[in-house]
Amino acid sequence: MRLTKFGHACLHIEDEDASVLIDPGAFSSGFEDLRGLSAILITHQHADHLDMDRIGALVEANPQGLVVADADSAEQLRQRGIPAEVVRAGEVLNAGGLSVRVFGVQHAVIHADIPEIPNVGYLVADTIFHPGDAFTVPDIPVPVLALPTGAPWLKAGEAIDFLRTVAPRIAVPIHERTLAMPEMEYGRFERLKPADTELRVLADGDCTDLT
Repeated sequence: MRLTKFGHACLHIEDEDASVLIDPGAFSSGFEDLRGLSAILITHQHADHLDMDRIGALVEANPQGLVVADADSAEQLRQRGIPAEVVRAGEVLNAGGLSVRVFGVQHAVIHADIPEIPNVGYLVADTIFHPGDAFTVPDIPVPVLALPTGAPWLKAGEAIDFLRTVAPRIAVPIHERTLAMPEMEYGRFERLKPADTELRVLADGDCTDLT
């Protein structure tokens, strides 16, 4: 299984038979050329996770791909003429032969005066978990964690505690485009991570083997 990071929170997961894209957002690039996608997974409606200006062309170029999202994002997609399946915590999907388990309900709180929105996380092939904008902890082991690094809703200590609680074999930092120097956070993760966790930093366009 191969993981490619297309910037910020956009991840591409592929094996011999399946190809799954998560969160093609406005801070990401390179995903536009993907073809043969089995599924496009959206965690929530924020533009850095769902770029409404580009997803239409992506879906059109991948007509076989299942588009799934939280209820609010799915409604916005349908208003653009893009069919999307609503998913909720506890559901298990089939994406070209890869299982996709759904976890989580709400986006992390930014401020009490900002309305809450839905957010779901995806565990693909019981291997890599993308939490979206939340610190949802699955109730099963997570070998590879996409670890949020910087955001208006995030404190460094919370991200570190999330990393320690999930205790993955590999942690791949994501959601760093809001930071001027994300390397500072990577250094903190490295110093404070669980002893058995490998921190694997991917630059935009980089891929890594997860087998």
